[in-house]
Amino acid sequence: MSQAFGDNGRSGGLFIPRSRALVWLNLAVTFVVAAISFGLGFWQGITAQVVILYTIVLAAVLFWLINYVAVIFESRSSSVETDTAAPAGAGGVWAGNRVLIITMAVMLIVYLLITATVPSFRSLGNLIAFLLLEAILVFAFKVSSRFAHGRSAFIGLIVLLALIVISSFTINGFLSAASIKAILLFAAFLGIACVGQTLVALLGGLDLSIPFVIGSSNIGLLFLIGLGVPSGLAVIFVLLIGAALGFLNGVLSYRLQGQALILTLGMGFSIAGLAQILTSIGSSFGGNVFGTVPKWLQNLAAMNGRTFGLAVPPTILLWIVIAIIVIVGLRYSAFGRYIYALGGNRRSAKLIGVSEFKYWTIAYTISGFSAALTGCLLLGWSGGGFIGVGDQYLFTTLAAVVIGGTSLMGGYGGYGYTVIGVLVLQVLSAFLIGIGLKYEWQQFIFGLLILPMVALYGRAPHIRAQV
Repeated sequence: MSQAFGDNGRSGGLFIPRSRALVWLNLAVTFVVAAISFGLGFWQGITAQVVILYTIVLAAVLFWLINYVAVIFESRSSSVETDTAAPAGAGGVWAGNRVLIITMAVMLIVYLLITATVPSFRSLGNLIAFLLLEAILVFAFKVSSRFAHGRSAFIGLIVLLALIVISSFTINGFLSAASIKAILLFAAFLGIACVGQTLVALLGGLDLSIPFVIGSSNIGLLFLIGLGVPSGLAVIFVLLIGAALGFLNGVLSYRLQGQALILTLGMGFSIAGLAQILTSIGSSFGGNVFGTVPKWLQNLAAMNGRTFGLAVPPTILLWIVIAIIVIVGLRYSAFGRYIYALGGNRRSAKLIGVSEFKYWTIAYTISGFSAALTGCLLLGWSGGGFIGVGDQYLFTTLAAVVIGGTSLMGGYGGYGYTVIGVLVLQVLSAFLIGIGLKYEWQQFIFGLLILPMVALYGRAPHIRAQV
């Protein structure tokens, strides 16, 4: 990005606009936002030290960010030809801001519905938080239109930052160590499950068998341990079975191009049904497996798990390691380049000798493996086998990928974007739980959230149309 605007206004990582008026404007905006957060902090009864610390951090980050954006504006206005003038009048406003207007309207409807049905939600703090979120959304949409690349990542980061700031001032204890650890742990489960979905989406496919593989591996692992199979060997066996099912999904969906959605969904139902049949043999329970989860597996994924003596569940560190490997692998390896090449234009990739079948099946195999790994980790977290433990991942894996900005048509995005989508979903979920909303409300809002994001990316031309 830095190459886009050269050294104009940049000095050692500090971004300062050439226009003095812009600097003063940014200072004013920073002061107003910091003053609001300062007042909200004391209004919430947060200790003075915490309020002052958060206000200073917020002001510093905000001032750096808006200066950074201002420098981009100045650079583009001086080096890039101006766009064609938009139509004048209301029609022009609607044409140029359709997605933003729809998104703000949807958020307003959600806010009014929650306010009307949840008495505890009717507070001045929540009203200010809503208005602040709307303002930040306008800022993110308008500024992101200036980005040639990474628009979705920018919007996702801005929304994530806004959610953290608003949640920290409206929910007591939101930034406590226990709360952050819980958010990261659940984000780790979702993030690991999303590894395969991201790779498959980059190729233009979908894997709807993920929640069923998660549930099947969850009960299958405890069933094997109950039969006396050593726990380590049982985990390896379950992971291999998950990878094999993913490979089968890849082969079949490749042979039946265009039917991946229905095929993986059908495979998922079959896998879940077969797992329940096998694990219910000799038992009066179906869909549940009872037994003793090994201590090492409990420590791996439970909230009170420890890593090298630190009170951090190893699953969080495992997710970080996996994320680094996947992000670096997609960016710098031949495997990553071929994935993007096939997602961008299959015909051109074939002409240079890239095997579509090979990478298609590898992506689905990794998807099956990561889903099985998630099921094993969830067993350590819950302490019992339940076939429905993966149900929520049917929607959330897709939502995280889409909200992050990876194109479902393939060729654009990456796991780094998915990590942003995962964190947005988890912080939003923690916020909704914190203000007392029930699960059905959370589902409702998640569903509405994904609509404008799909509309936003749907307007962007596919990568093959840009090269």
